Amino acid sequence: MTDPKTRPAWQKLLDHAATLRPRHLRDLFAGHPRRFEDFSLAWGELLMDFSKQRITPETLNLLHELAEAADVAGWRSRMLAGDAINHTEGRAVLHMALRAPESQAASFGGSDIAREVQQTLARMQAFCGAIHEGSWRGHSGEGITDVVNLGIGGSDLGPRMVVRALAAYEQPDLRVHFVSNMDSADLAPLLARLNHRSTLFIITSKTFTTQETLANARTARAWLQAQAGHDVAVWRHFVAVSSNLEAAAAFGIPARNVFQFRDWVGGRFSLWSPVGLSIALAVGFHHFEALLAGAHAMDQHFIQAPARENLPLTLALLDIWNTNCIGACSHGIFPYSQSLELFPAYLQQLEMESTGKSVDRQGQPMETKSCPIIWGASGTNCQHSFFQLLHQGGQPIPCDFILLKQADFPLPGHHPQLLANGLAQSAALAFGQSAEEARQAGIPAALLPYRTFPGNQPSTTLLMERLDPHGLGQLLALYEHKVFCQGVLWNVNAFDQWGVELGKQMASVLLPCLEGESCPAHLDASTRGLLRALS
Repeated sequence: MTDPKTRPAWQKLLDHAATLRPRHLRDLFAGHPRRFEDFSLAWGELLMDFSKQRITPETLNLLHELAEAADVAGWRSRMLAGDAINHTEGRAVLHMALRAPESQAASFGGSDIAREVQQTLARMQAFCGAIHEGSWRGHSGEGITDVVNLGIGGSDLGPRMVVRALAAYEQPDLRVHFVSNMDSADLAPLLARLNHRSTLFIITSKTFTTQETLANARTARAWLQAQAGHDVAVWRHFVAVSSNLEAAAAFGIPARNVFQFRDWVGGRFSLWSPVGLSIALAVGFHHFEALLAGAHAMDQHFIQAPARENLPLTLALLDIWNTNCIGACSHGIFPYSQSLELFPAYLQQLEMESTGKSVDRQGQPMETKSCPIIWGASGTNCQHSFFQLLHQGGQPIPCDFILLKQADFPLPGHHPQLLANGLAQSAALAFGQSAEEARQAGIPAALLPYRTFPGNQPSTTLLMERLDPHGLGQLLALYEHKVFCQGVLWNVNAFDQWGVELGKQMASVLLPCLEGESCPAHLDASTRGLLRALS
């Protein structure tokens, strides 16, 4: 592959953007009566309206020309075949195998992987049944009432987000909690509320060496032993999701309590694996299966749909256009659903850890920008905070609005108001309000500059039928495949994350300094000064 900027299709897009930049969305809509029909895609119970993007039919043609030049379809085939497309770690990328039904699982990486996935799912189902039916007992014979997932990054954020999103489906009489930060303020207040006799901890760490997770796990074990006595059977209150059986055993967790997964499951793509054990416990294994089925349905769409009908590819191409041609540096995610309040944070990790790169697949510095800053919050809360910047801040900020046809927690009168706000915001951002329109609305002349809104902010609206496990699975897989396409289009490895490692390495050097040992001489003046202030 070459730098994207050297492709003729890329230069055509840049030239096209220069001619399109002065045009306003008002003009684009006025000159294109069938704009919604031509710039929207419907698939299953999902509608994607991208008519408010600052594009024309020519834009879309050029974007698809770029996708062909980058060979998105070829890279997709390589991923499906199990090639090590994560080349810096020498790993395949096979998270789609985790959600394929048994009859199709072998098409994702081969029969051995399919068999392993099905065996793991069977173990997860049996374990969930034991917890929900009460046959798994704590050390004093009580059933489990609270489950605490100890993890960080992909071992925390994905499951935490899904459990929050599917709160309408949570199991009665079982509370699922998440602790990720090694700041004791995350764990200590929770321990104070828990009953040691009926609490189960899930240590979620692929390597069983993650610093934050093990710090919390050791504290949880010490709490259990202090409450119940040091001879307590740790295995009754701890299970692990890890590939390191030896380290888990040293902690006190036998192999029968360990749910393993392989290195072809990346952390931010792992909620479909045993990392999702907390999800299955929270909502029931049958709903976890529905989540997997929804994701698999989107997998099949991504694999089979023609390019111009392909939702993930379309989302990715729009991001390329906004980032590299319109000049946007950030991208807002606004789910009009309180249950999806953690979805923007989930996408922050999924997208910025995947494509937040400045070195291409050949190890060369990139001449093009890659991932924009992903941020957002749930509507309508966000309207009363940072939407002011979107409306009048003068910066191009593309947005994704996510709306639900049906409320997951219906109350009379609430959902229509929520939908009206979501639709109104996307329209107001697109079309704004001119000084003449403000004058006609009775705004005094002195206030016209303050009541004028330039509009022309691009957005895509995703309309879901409902927020159920199947629909959520589709939504998450949609964005996963979008990220894959972006990686190909930008020519970056979307499946490594070396930038995460440097800070960890430096922290291991600084920890002894904070514990009273002498500090290395090579530390910079700022860090030395801060260490002195902390001593």
